[in-house]
Amino acid sequence: MGFGVFIHRTDSIYDDSPSERYQFPAQYLGRVSACVGDWIVYYEPSKVADTRGYFAVAKVEKIIPDPTTLGMHLALIEPGSYLDFAKPVPFNYEGAPVERGLLNEQGAISGRAQSAVRPLSPADFDRILELGLDDTETLLPRVDQPAARHEIDDEQAPFIYDQTRDRVEYAGTRIVRDRVFRKVVLRAYDERCAITGLKLINGGGRAEVAAAHIRPVEKSGPDIVSNGLALSGTAHWMFDRGLISLSDDLDILVSRQVNDPASVNAFINSTRRAISPRRASDRPHPHFLQWHRENCFKQ
Repeated sequence: MGFGVFIHRTDSIYDDSPSERYQFPAQYLGRVSACVGDWIVYYEPSKVADTRGYFAVAKVEKIIPDPTTLGMHLALIEPGSYLDFAKPVPFNYEGAPVERGLLNEQGAISGRAQSAVRPLSPADFDRILELGLDDTETLLPRVDQPAARHEIDDEQAPFIYDQTRDRVEYAGTRIVRDRVFRKVVLRAYDERCAITGLKLINGGGRAEVAAAHIRPVEKSGPDIVSNGLALSGTAHWMFDRGLISLSDDLDILVSRQVNDPASVNAFINSTRRAISPRRASDRPHPHFLQWHRENCFKQ
């Protein structure tokens, strides 16, 4: 087992779905196989407009031959492991590549940087994860849970490998995943409710919207921004109870079981379409919207 970097871009010719699978040709089978049972970081190349750099972490569960494309394979992502970074990490950080393993003996970037799949040292993985999950907000544990081990001093940690595993364990806790998910979803929607269109900020500077999963975590919904919506309290309550839903084109659907349809229709923004994130990859994925309509929405 070992860490790795998987290059992914939204306009890729490959049949990728970062939270579920990564498609790759046979030439990378050895490198991907070395990552099975371990964690990888997704990277979007710098030549992509508005690149996110290193933008997410996930765990590779297994590899299977692609049943639809001869000569291709799929790296299947362990359910529930994918997590967008709270802060996308640029290729260069403080004057040097954040992925130090790409430097050759002369200190220049080697040809390894062009590889779609490449190994990642524990030290580089740890550095990227620390930067990607950095959040200035205090992360407080639930009252029924012990505090996560996240106060790690690099100068005092004698083994970088153990330090890395602590950070991976920390990133896997539900409280951290919920906080990071909220941050990336609210950022994608500019802290605006997708249903009402309102952007309300309280006196403390906190947005009065929540990050809602379209397909809930307890129903195998991933912590990916395309499975999220920024919703005000009332819209969140109605969405979770199936009183409103969305079409694949983001038309707002109102259940016939709503007891006050006039008030609900007045509550919805005038376009009757959900507010959409700017980035196409952040928009609600039809796969998750279909699940909500079929399993939650009250027709």
